[in-house]
Amino acid sequence: MNTHEKFVITISREVGSGGRSIGRKLAEKLQVRFLDKQLIGELIRRFNLSAGEIERIKGKKTNWFSEFAAFVKAAPSQETLLGPSPAEYQVTTTEDIFRCEREILTAFAQEGSCVIAGRSAFFVLKDEPNKLDIFIHASREHRVERIMQKQGVSEAEAQQIIEKVDEGREHFVKRFARVSRYDLRNYDLVLNMDKLSEDQAVELILQYLQ
Repeated sequence: MNTHEKFVITISREVGSGGRSIGRKLAEKLQVRFLDKQLIGELIRRFNLSAGEIERIKGKKTNWFSEFAAFVKAAPSQETLLGPSPAEYQVTTTEDIFRCEREILTAFAQEGSCVIAGRSAFFVLKDEPNKLDIFIHASREHRVERIMQKQGVSEAEAQQIIEKVDEGREHFVKRFARVSRYDLRNYDLVLNMDKLSEDQAVELILQYLQ
């Protein structure tokens, strides 16, 4: 990857691995935009949903028919059509979220060099000519400890967070990318955080870029 031209770095990560912080620090070092909260913020604005609701939709194990059935169930009957407008009964699907994420990511990547955290960017931006895909992971013990410290939760709660997020993200990626997010062939660089600090990980990435 040539950092003297417009580039994109995607950071895929396991929850609790520190990948988001690494992406932010890397962007600061490279003096480019770091895209994370901007993406979820735009999704919140477009769909009028909370961040939690968006993640729940992304992790749903449903197909197009079940989502269509949910829409039909939510829609008003002929007898009640004089009530709220039909738009209020729309059901946001995982396809809606994916299409919106793809549109936002593509627009950001075209604007200039950036580091992007998550959002299946490794796949969505697969045709970007000057791109580096990174995967950040860690042992279960490392992730549990970090989540307990960062979020102030118990060990049992941290375990539940990991299981829920891992399952939801894997399902979403498999559904649209048709690959597992754990398939290391998706990435150019993979870092295990068990024995690395965030700053050490950033330095390793910078060395790789050189």
